[in-house]
Amino acid sequence: MAEPEVWLRGPLDGYHPTVMPVAHSLLQVREDLTRLERTVTPDQLWARPGGAASIGFHIRHTGGALDRLLTYARGETLGAPQLLFLAGEEAPGEPPVGLSTLVIGLNAVIDRSLAQLRAIDPDRLHDAREVGRGRLPSTVLGLLVHAAEHSTRHMGQAITTARILAGR
Repeated sequence: MAEPEVWLRGPLDGYHPTVMPVAHSLLQVREDLTRLERTVTPDQLWARPGGAASIGFHIRHTGGALDRLLTYARGETLGAPQLLFLAGEEAPGEPPVGLSTLVIGLNAVIDRSLAQLRAIDPDRLHDAREVGRGRLPSTVLGLLVHAAEHSTRHMGQAITTARILAGR
C-alpha cells in the first residue's frame, strides 16, 4: 500500500496549525518532483507538446513564483535578480538547463519557504500586503495559500505533460 499524501499523514512539528496546510502542500510538491525526476528524459524536459508549456518551465516557474510570493508575504518588493529570473523562466538556455539543476533550485526554494513558514507569527497572518507593480491587495495568509495552490497546480501540469510525452 502506498503512503498517503502528505496532508493525510498528520501534523508537522514546528508549524502553526493555520500555515500547516501550506507546508503540507510544499512537501507534496517536493515528493511529486522526486517522482517526476525519475521519469523525465532530457529530450522531454523542454519539449512543448501541442504548444503547451514545457516540464522545465513548470519546475522553474514553481520555484520562481514561490520565491516571489513569499517575498511579498514578508512585506518586501522584488529585487532585480527575481525580475531577471521571471523574464527567463520559459527559456531552456543554451545549452539547455538540465533536470537535476532545476530540481536542486526548486528544492532550495522549498527549503527557504518551509523555514519562513516555521518562523511566521500567526498574529500577523491577516496583515495587509501588496502584490506586484500594481500593488494589488492581499494578506500574508492570502499569499501563503496562493503559494501553496500555485505550486501544486504547476507541479500537476508538469506531471501531466510528462505523461503525455511518455505516451501514457
